[in-house]
Amino acid sequence: MATPLKGRTAVVTGAGRGLGRAEALELARLGANVVVNDFGQPGRDGSGAATPGPAEQVAQEIRAAGGTATPHSGDVADHQQAAGLVQLAVDTYGTLDILVNNAGILRDRMIFSMTEDEWDSVIHVHLKGHYNTTHFAARHWRERARTDGTPVHGRIVNTSSEAFLAGSAGQPNYAAAKGGIVGLTTSTALALAKYGVTANVICPRARTRMTEDVFAGFAEPAAGLDPLAPEHVAPLVGYLASPAAAHVNGQLLVVHGGMVAVVERPRVAAKFDTAEDAFTYDELDALLTPYYRDRPRGETFAAAEVLGLKHG
Repeated sequence: MATPLKGRTAVVTGAGRGLGRAEALELARLGANVVVNDFGQPGRDGSGAATPGPAEQVAQEIRAAGGTATPHSGDVADHQQAAGLVQLAVDTYGTLDILVNNAGILRDRMIFSMTEDEWDSVIHVHLKGHYNTTHFAARHWRERARTDGTPVHGRIVNTSSEAFLAGSAGQPNYAAAKGGIVGLTTSTALALAKYGVTANVICPRARTRMTEDVFAGFAEPAAGLDPLAPEHVAPLVGYLASPAAAHVNGQLLVVHGGMVAVVERPRVAAKFDTAEDAFTYDELDALLTPYYRDRPRGETFAAAEVLGLKHG
């Protein structure tokens, strides 16, 4: 079995269940030491005996398979706890090489019904959570590169969503946060490239506890791997974390059900120049009104066609 990540150390946030768990297991399978982060706390079983929290459960699973893992139960949306997560990786394994940002929540509501708390909480966990860990990982890699005088092996894999690409009407907070993560990723990719760090973003589709309501209408197959299984996503994360992906930087990939799609950057569709010193309302009306009148009805900047992508 190939172990391209042998000797590397990875942090995976939101890794106690679902997509993050599958990613942590895959990185460990490929040879990485994994710091498993999840905000879930220990509990008790039916007899009242203490049970480990989700992060420890996944860490135990990795160790039982012969891998190396350390749990972390902090909240990555908290700046100092995110700092502690990165420091834990460095203190435990001597370095940090891979950061997979996956932690998130849903508070779905139409824009006219959404509360301020529903907006703030989703932006806080997704967007600020991605920023926090990225900030401290970036500082670590820049300092290492400057000290060693050579580029490092640094890999960031961030998690966006098709909700951002397609403009999910019932998820304005989630779509906004996921769009912000794309901007954060492309900015980070340019800023850290000279230090040997790549930053890419995936838009996964997976059946998890967070998305169980979203995919409630899609039944699991009677046999074979569920097309919405997180295991379809994890290998791409492993690849992006590896030395083989050194030339993949600042990219967005959609992944699910045996398919990976590379999404091209936005391109300019049309350009208009004023015939005068500056545009007037009348000139813009004469140029833009017929342009948009002749465009497909209902078309927006959103790329709803990505929702139709499938294997085969």
